[in-house]
Amino acid sequence: MVNPTPPGGVFDGSRHLYAVRVYYEDTDLSGITYHANYLRWFERARSDLLRMLQIDQRAEIEAGAEGGAYAVSEINLKYLRPAKLDDDVVIETTCTELGAASCRMHQIAWRGDEKLCEATLRVGYISLEGRPKRQPAPWRAAFQSFMDQEAS
Repeated sequence: MVNPTPPGGVFDGSRHLYAVRVYYEDTDLSGITYHANYLRWFERARSDLLRMLQIDQRAEIEAGAEGGAYAVSEINLKYLRPAKLDDDVVIETTCTELGAASCRMHQIAWRGDEKLCEATLRVGYISLEGRPKRQPAPWRAAFQSFMDQEAS
């Protein structure tokens, strides 16, 4: 038996691209994507970006008191056009600023060359008690490497 693997996206220089499809469950009765689903799609894209950067959040959480995790501390969404049932949407993620305990990111939901929704956000690294702390050095290095890539 062949087992499919979940999508992870692809790197295009300093952009991570993650594909989603608008399913019936994502829409309201008119076939328009419910606004909160953009948040879900953006979160999935960021999660898969971390996996592709070899950032193992689960292991860090399971490390106990020494561990930590990323959490969104700020987000601003701008809705531009509606995604509709059966649309293929690509989530583009870039890291725009890297700090000791956080990074700022920019995400765009695209349908072809149409920008549907745009998010600017800050993701902070926090202890399991919820306090800000420095990101692990290898994780910062992975983000820096991602930011430094040239577009192909």
